[in-house]
Amino acid sequence: MSSNLPIPETLSLLPTPRHIEMAEGTFALTDERQVLLDCATPQALRFAAARFQRSLYERTGLTWQIVASTATPREQIALTLRVTPESSDPPQSYALVITPDGVTVSAPDEAGVFYGICTLIQILESQVSNSQFPTSSLQLPCLSISDWPDFPVRGVMLDVSRDKVPTLDTVLALVDMLAGWKVNQIQLYMEHTFAYRNHPEVWANASPFTGQDILELDAYCRQRHIELVPNQNSFGHMHRWLVHPRYAPLAEVTEGFMTPWGHQDGPFSLCPIDPGSLDLVRSLYDELLPHFSSRTLNVGCDETFDVGQGRSKAECDKLGAGRVYLNFLLKIYQEVKARGYTMQFWGDIIVQQPEFIPELPQDAIALEWGYESSHPFDEHGAQFAAAGVPFYLCPGTSSWRSLAGRTDNALGNLLSAAENGLKHGATGYLNTDWGDEGHWQVLPVSYLGLAMGAAYSWALEANRGTDVPRAVSLHAFRDPTGAMGRVAYDLGNVYKAVGIEPPNSSALFVILQWPLEQVRLFRETMPPPALHRTLNAIDEAMHPLAGARIARPDAELIKQEYLLTARLMRHACRRGLLAFETDPAQVVALGRALDRDMQEFIAEYWQVWHARNRPGGLTDSVARLEKARQDYLAA
Repeated sequence: MSSNLPIPETLSLLPTPRHIEMAEGTFALTDERQVLLDCATPQALRFAAARFQRSLYERTGLTWQIVASTATPREQIALTLRVTPESSDPPQSYALVITPDGVTVSAPDEAGVFYGICTLIQILESQVSNSQFPTSSLQLPCLSISDWPDFPVRGVMLDVSRDKVPTLDTVLALVDMLAGWKVNQIQLYMEHTFAYRNHPEVWANASPFTGQDILELDAYCRQRHIELVPNQNSFGHMHRWLVHPRYAPLAEVTEGFMTPWGHQDGPFSLCPIDPGSLDLVRSLYDELLPHFSSRTLNVGCDETFDVGQGRSKAECDKLGAGRVYLNFLLKIYQEVKARGYTMQFWGDIIVQQPEFIPELPQDAIALEWGYESSHPFDEHGAQFAAAGVPFYLCPGTSSWRSLAGRTDNALGNLLSAAENGLKHGATGYLNTDWGDEGHWQVLPVSYLGLAMGAAYSWALEANRGTDVPRAVSLHAFRDPTGAMGRVAYDLGNVYKAVGIEPPNSSALFVILQWPLEQVRLFRETMPPPALHRTLNAIDEAMHPLAGARIARPDAELIKQEYLLTARLMRHACRRGLLAFETDPAQVVALGRALDRDMQEFIAEYWQVWHARNRPGGLTDSVARLEKARQDYLAA
């Protein structure tokens, strides 16, 4: 093996392994070879071997059989998968070696072998994409890879409660893609979208995940070395429950309350001093948890700003809202512990009063979340670390409340979480993808953030300099031209063209959500020239789409989703121009044109929604678009 050969530009891997050494020569792929499972329990490696077997056949037409006998003639074996539990290598690590005689993947555990196979498949794909010869005569470059993760837990949390509930097929396809990027934990954020048989009124119109769905998804995840962690908010964000008469008496507030960003209608949180609140939580856990093999539970408990503004006011005046919050959190912890689970909880409330952090149980996991590139992961991570409380750092894809994403913010946020997680000893990295206020963004908008979160959490330094558009194009969209990744990257940066960047949002999203009279207040900060500049930026970002060659079964859907996204962004620009127009005749003309455009957009939005998602929640999502139409009718 030589260590001074350059790594070919054509060898694009995600995540990039931490150590790659190229060697002289190639390994020729030929038909009717064998894959040897060399370990004490070959069945534990069967799925990983079958994943490569299927990929090889789909991309080359070659057929390799899987065997478990080391008595197989050596000249027939092309790929050896080996588990070496006696090794001192870190958990989940792997070594991948390609020589002119064959390929070997060895690891101290089955997960490491699976990750080695994921890398091998990407090497195969890169050779197929760049080969000038028939795939039947394909050759793999000789090399040696040594790789292991920075974070033992590398997770993704998908919001399935703010209005969009994906079909099971959609989630399975996403899980398969994430598994190929070595993600090993998945959570579905739930408020009211599990079909609790004891609480049917809550999910009646939500098209929820059923127990059967979760059992199937859990098994699918386990095959891919992914832990499907149950997630049920248990304190705040309970408005979908508390609006029903049966649960309304448990609410902290019934009307409205103040938050850091202004007034919000209620109800919202469970009342922490009402015994019935804990009874409800017990009921949910007892019905939800048996569907999961995981022994971890995310109980939520974030953004409980209404606590102390309603029924618990006297208790909060006496003890302090922080103490009342912690007391209820510890009661939830006892329920989780009694069932034999490890509790995860969002850390945003407790971190506001860090003097309470040392009182947290040291076998619970705090989830420190923040979605701006400037979020103080450093400060907050240090606080949990100093108290000895295990914690994950939780950035996000920046796709929600954005329409097309916020590329630069997402990358800064994802990088910061990885950097500070390593600095302070975080035990995990949980990348989040939310759907606030209508879940208007389409799923592929999140692929860039999901891909780079997987890369940074696996091996930060090896992936820090990744060519993001190219990597996303190849590994998320399977487009070897780079065009689709370029579109995703550049359209995701259009948010900066407007000139103002509201936190956790984009200006174009805000223009669509706010009444025109509110938008008019921003004429000085986003004047008409800025909106015309943004229209041009949208067109420029979308220009490469026509040249994309997406090798996915949903290729045409992805293109349609991006065209629809760009249309809504252009609509937002023209809506802003309507808000700033002073000529009455132009106001009428623009209003009529926007009304027609929104009607056409909504009709296509209905169609695209059903391609990946269940019907529940669609009416609520569309209602926000219809609200914007009312301004045009008034104009």
